[in-house]
Amino acid sequence: MDADSSNRNSALSDTRFSDLKPPFSDLKPPFSEPVLESLSEGGFEFCTPVQAATIPLLCSFKDVAVDAATGSGKTLAFVVPMVEILRRASTTSKPQEVMGMIISLTRELCVLLVGGGQVKSDMKQIEEEGANLLIGTPGRLFDIMERIDGLDLRNLEILILDEADRLLDMGFQKQINDIMSRLPKAVEEPARAGLRNPVRVEVRAETKSNDSALRKQLASSKTPSGLALEYLECEADKKPSQLVDLLVKNKSNKTIVYFMTCACVDYWELVLPMLGPLKGFPLIALRGKMKQAARDKALASFTSLSSSVLLCTDVAAHGLDIPGVDCIVQYDTPQDPNVFVRRVGRTARMGRQGSAIVFYCQRFSYSIHKCHNSFFEEAYVEFLRIRTVPLQERKYSDDVTDVVPQIRSATKKDRDVMDKGLRAFVSYMRAYKEHHCSYIFRWKELEVGKLGMAFGLLQLPAMPEVKHHSLSTEGFIPVEDINLEEIKFKDKSREKQRKKNLQARKEAKQQEPKHQKTKKIPNASDAAMRKKTGKQRRAIQTAEDEDELAREYRLLKKLKKGAIDESEFAKLTGAEDLL
Repeated sequence: MDADSSNRNSALSDTRFSDLKPPFSDLKPPFSEPVLESLSEGGFEFCTPVQAATIPLLCSFKDVAVDAATGSGKTLAFVVPMVEILRRASTTSKPQEVMGMIISLTRELCVLLVGGGQVKSDMKQIEEEGANLLIGTPGRLFDIMERIDGLDLRNLEILILDEADRLLDMGFQKQINDIMSRLPKAVEEPARAGLRNPVRVEVRAETKSNDSALRKQLASSKTPSGLALEYLECEADKKPSQLVDLLVKNKSNKTIVYFMTCACVDYWELVLPMLGPLKGFPLIALRGKMKQAARDKALASFTSLSSSVLLCTDVAAHGLDIPGVDCIVQYDTPQDPNVFVRRVGRTARMGRQGSAIVFYCQRFSYSIHKCHNSFFEEAYVEFLRIRTVPLQERKYSDDVTDVVPQIRSATKKDRDVMDKGLRAFVSYMRAYKEHHCSYIFRWKELEVGKLGMAFGLLQLPAMPEVKHHSLSTEGFIPVEDINLEEIKFKDKSREKQRKKNLQARKEAKQQEPKHQKTKKIPNASDAAMRKKTGKQRRAIQTAEDEDELAREYRLLKKLKKGAIDESEFAKLTGAEDLL
């Protein structure tokens, strides 16, 4: 082994990019000098295995399906051939003759044609400057193709579907089909069929371990070889304290924390800086419903800092290559298990080291004689191992400070904390119910009492699951002798508006005519219900409860969009007492 090989990053192959030209390569036409010079200036000397295998195939116009661990260099594997192919065609192409197209999953991966911005500005730029390469999300790409008549797609040379499996899983099938219908038949037909007889490139990382079973498991893993992947068993109401402990221990590192919903990100972005151990921490939020400018700013800020914490949803789980991410914390497991690998792949990229911790819920049941502890989400660990994602158990920290009292104290002092905690709680329950692995993440075993404590709730909301005791409320300690209506917003303008809404509601209530209570007359449906068995009545009640929860979730979305105000939301959900 030469000196270069011994000092080289372990994620790289023995193939240099300069080897992709004569006399080392038989590519026809050969790799061009300007492309090689650009790679060299960017510090790219050696290819990763996936690049060494894929680049010659794409440059030879082969259909290729690539399967490799996240962080292995797949993006450069298709970008370099695309640049090479476009350079070959640049001497003859016209300004609006599209020679290449990349369809990608999220805005951050595209940069060029994305939703959230003005489509007219994209159209103007293309019409004035031309476009030989289109990079965009499915919806915006189709929108541009629909609106601009001058785009010439007849001579398209290369089409890339980045993370094709996820594009289809996330419901972009129709948009992709619409785009394909406008492409030349030579490109359209293989793409519709998922590539007809493609060359398959499958790359797995080399691993070193004395344990042959572990070595075999890691060798087939879909996660980077330098990643230490752990799981932490924890009761729901202990999760905030364990999270704070992890963040403090990783204070000098760059950490990403994933949550299930946008409302959860909003809540923890507000609450975490209020906790003593995290005061002064650089905490940055990134979620799907932010405006594009705000998302770009958040991402740039996190990238620029040597140590910081990014609080996010799965919007930051796909393809983002953020330098220097040391640790991934999955506070909530993703609804889609396929996203698990993409989340942890934000660290340990390109042969570097990194760690990832995922929280799983543990529950305690009590009997007369002893306390039983069961890890009711444990099947997910085995599920991931079967899918070649091995996890090791992380020791639970017993000596951490309980931060729940601090969170509840903050809730009492600021209505914004109370409201965001309630919304996060409801959104989490809704998302948990829609988990793709519902046979593991069992809705009926969710402990809303401990979950309510974790979100700093002072009282549990009037949700069907709480009212009808279909889910466990054990562990919740309601705050007594407190009038929730008197909790004020720290923001004076919001508090002024709230008082105005309360007064208006009070006046409207006073003007309502008083109705005499009438004795309920039994009807046919009551009689029919009594004839049903207990099991049938419970099934009907469960269906009604689910409908009511779905209704409350729709109302919550209207509240967030501003279609209704807080007082209307409270009235319609029967939670007026919480305001």
